[in-house]
This record gives sequence, structure tokens and C-alpha cells, in this order.
Amino acid sequence: MAMDYWFSEHHTENVKFSVKVDKHLFTNETDLGRVDIFESPEFGKFLAVDGYIIFTEKDEFIYDEMLSHVPMAVNPKAKSVLVFGSGDGGVVEEFLKYDTIERIDLVEVNEGVIEACRLYFPETSGCLDDPRVTTYTENALRFIRHIDREYDIIVVDSAGFYGPGESLLTREFYGSCFKALSDDGIMVNQHQSPFYDDDRLETQRAHKRIVDIFPISKIYQAHIPTYPSGYWLFGFASKKYHPTDDLKAEEWNRLGIRTDYYTTRLHRGCFALPAYVERMLKEVEDSE
Repeated sequence: MAMDYWFSEHHTENVKFSVKVDKHLFTNETDLGRVDIFESPEFGKFLAVDGYIIFTEKDEFIYDEMLSHVPMAVNPKAKSVLVFGSGDGGVVEEFLKYDTIERIDLVEVNEGVIEACRLYFPETSGCLDDPRVTTYTENALRFIRHIDREYDIIVVDSAGFYGPGESLLTREFYGSCFKALSDDGIMVNQHQSPFYDDDRLETQRAHKRIVDIFPISKIYQAHIPTYPSGYWLFGFASKKYHPTDDLKAEEWNRLGIRTDYYTTRLHRGCFALPAYVERMLKEVEDSE
């Protein structure tokens, strides 16, 4: 009798998200965590770290496009980008669609993620060989601590705010990002889901730190089916650009970049948040 195999991720103690899998393709465990790659009939191949789905072939485009094109449509003249995480190359691949980008530095603390993705996701990780890209495997905070006004865009694509990602919630980390950005620099970051209690607290903690450091700090949203609750937030923080007032829609559309999720119309709409999320963010914005 044929057996069904399922990968299950606990979204809370009471909620589990399960994906049917055909094959367990890869596993590797180091002190930085366990990396697994599975093949599934619905989502294609997917990467999990410590039991959490990081991306799947089917819905990865949403996440990658929302971290890259949102800041680029506000500052299409950006030349230098720093990406924390995203060892699969998905976010980097989107930035490489811009001829104006001269330099992308990728900092991925877990070398195992890069190696696994090179084996099983060559279509995205191949972009890491582009001459404009330099890859560093080290701690994010250690990397950025001494950098001064070098980047136009910083992307904080952490898998979560636990383990190696813990330092990404500190005032020092976001303060260092601010210092490392050019005078009109933009930082975008994944911001968890606001739906479940534990995730909501992480969202609030990160937002509070960023609001205290950046003069402009806004939150935007996307629908990502395999992430907890399917509803995900991102942060946009800038020294001078407002994400919708300063949107260069016509200029961006003239570039003719093909996307599957992002549009400049969606850009305007994604900053309009549900009432419960607005209240949740205001709680920490108003707190001392």
C-alpha cells in the first residue's frame, strides 16, 4: 500500500501547516541549523530551515519581488545594494534586472543554505555568479558595524528573528543599517505576520526599533500562501523617501521589467493596512 508523506510546520501550538511531499531530496545539519529540501506535488521543491519553510518554487516570486521592486520603484537610480539572507539568490536575481545596479553584496550567515541552493535551485542561485555580486558568509551585525554611507538599498531578508536572526532585532543592528545607507538610502525588511500572537510581538519589536531610528518608516503587505496565516508584512524605512508619495511609477514602468506579482498599482495599495494591523503598529509607535 502506498504511503502518503507530509511535511508539517507548526505555525502556533494549535495550528499546523502541512504540505504533501514526494521526496526528501537533501538534509544537512550544522551549529547554524538544519537545512532540508523537499519535492512536493503542489509547491515544487521547497527549502526548510529548522523545520520552517523558507521558500517554495511556486510562491517565492511574491516575496522576492516585494523586497526588491518596492524600493527600486521609489529610487530607480539606486546603484549599490546590500542583502542580508536570501542565500538562494531570489532577491538578488530581481535586483540584477536593473542595468543601473552596479554592486550587490550578499551576506548569508548560513553557508549551508547557499550550498544546498546551488545544488537544487540553480535557476535562482546561478545569479550569485554575476560579476556584480559578492557573497559573504558571516554574521550580519559584524559585517555592517563599521560601514558608513556605502549602500543605496539594504534588504534584511532574515528567515526569522530567532537563533542567528536574533541580532537583527537590536537597536544596534538597525542603527548600523541607518549609518551604512547613503543620504537618500532605503532599508526594506521582512516583518513577519501580524496574525498570530508570537509573530505579532516580533513584528512590534522590530517596528519599534526601526521607527526610533529612521525618520520615515512604513509597513506594507503581501499574500504568501506558505507563510504563517498566508499574510505577510514588510518594512520600508528611509532617510528621505516616502514609499508612496515618492513612487516613480512612470519611470519604473518605462524600464519594462517583467514581474508576476509586483505592479506600481499594487505598490500604492500594499501600504493600505487593515485596521487591526494599524492599531498594532500604533501601539509601539506611541510608546516611549
